[in-house]
Amino acid sequence: MTTIKHNESISAKDNVILIGTAKTDFSKQGLTPAELAYVKKQIAAEEHIINVNQYERRVVVYIEDKKKEAYKTLEACRKAGNRVCGIINTAKLESATIVDLTGNAENILAFAEGMALGNYQFLHYRQNDIKKVANSLKAINIHSKKVKATDVERLNIVIDATCRARTLVNEPVNFLTAVQLGKEFEKMGKAAGFKVEVFNKAKIASLKMGGLLAVNLGSIDPPTFTVMEWKPKNAKNKKPYVLVGKGVVYDTGGLSLKPTPNSMDEMKCDMAGGAAVGCTMYAIAKAKLPVYVIGLVPATDNRPGMNAYVPGDIITMHNGMTVEMLNADAEGRMILADALSYAKQYDPELAIDLATLTGAAAAAIGKYGIVSMGTADKRKHDALKKSGEHVYERLVEFPFWDEYADLMKTEIADMKNIGGPVAGAITAGKFLEKFTSYPWLHFDIAGPAFINAAYDYKPKGGTGVGVRLLFDFLSNIK
Repeated sequence: MTTIKHNESISAKDNVILIGTAKTDFSKQGLTPAELAYVKKQIAAEEHIINVNQYERRVVVYIEDKKKEAYKTLEACRKAGNRVCGIINTAKLESATIVDLTGNAENILAFAEGMALGNYQFLHYRQNDIKKVANSLKAINIHSKKVKATDVERLNIVIDATCRARTLVNEPVNFLTAVQLGKEFEKMGKAAGFKVEVFNKAKIASLKMGGLLAVNLGSIDPPTFTVMEWKPKNAKNKKPYVLVGKGVVYDTGGLSLKPTPNSMDEMKCDMAGGAAVGCTMYAIAKAKLPVYVIGLVPATDNRPGMNAYVPGDIITMHNGMTVEMLNADAEGRMILADALSYAKQYDPELAIDLATLTGAAAAAIGKYGIVSMGTADKRKHDALKKSGEHVYERLVEFPFWDEYADLMKTEIADMKNIGGPVAGAITAGKFLEKFTSYPWLHFDIAGPAFINAAYDYKPKGGTGVGVRLLFDFLSNIK
């Protein structure tokens, strides 16, 4: 992870990123008359990133790209930070100092966030050419009278948590089994100070989590069910916020086998919801947020081996409902359903599940946002939408009409696990709704969780989506 520091002073040899506006006076920033003239010319041409290569240092000027909506300005700052990160790494520089010439702390922090997130790499398994491909940037400094050291500390926590989630998603299943995922959560619990309990297969069986056990039938590796708790003495809420994350560490589709190209080859990412939940717990505990939160992650791989469940099987779930399984590739909802019914015991203030659940969600809005739906009141959903805009992990609310539940009906069980060829993201949500009896929202992150090419400050592979959104929301609990 790239470290961000609050820097009280800068030297004449520091690589600097000058952040200002078109009206900013740059004459006292160590630029020669010729360089100043060049900067003014570029500003006149409406360039926002201006690169000046001095003999002993690199100077980059960023002219803030003001948008009508403040949250879009923040995102422009993050994107610019990522572009400047590329300039720094191309020049093989190890550090750079952001110099605030605007007095806008939030924009400065967003710029630093874009730099740090854009600098992430997953190189655990690279050996021969590691020095050639590894980014040079190690430290980002902020020189600003408006940015507080506590702001920088919190930003580092969120970036760390997001990068941890990215790494979990990028890890292959020959390392990150369901058991190992539980161990990773235990490590984070010890590091950040939240409670972690990992249920083994025997415990899961005693709880009659039929959905999780059924999906696991095709695997030689056992399932796990991780329960995480952060309950500080000064918590603002008596009833917990419950976060539920899908933890399918690899999804072949089971006996409803996926095709390999552009599908199964990416399915190590099918636990991105679980990663987001575990890493959010890490972030809120590290930051000591005064909010009571429970995290639940059911985990298994989904394979066609052993005694794999088959289309037509009837599965009895944790809450006693029966499900006719007609598609083994609709496994995420099976394990989430058990977790959501288990959450009932906590009487949640609000439950939110995150899951790479349907190709339909990805097809509908792509990598640009999160599909959301559920039963929570408008006030809570709007608060999450506001956080989604603030961190630019935007929520797109889908209709959740009762008629969609009719598509899940079957004559031989309480319901079936697929709804047919239309409204696939919504029918998946309506399936999950049957296992809730409390305010609840479903976030389908199938589109943005794992991408095939770098996009702005999001790298190829796992993006860590959901962590920044949930942290922002939980930070603003009144």
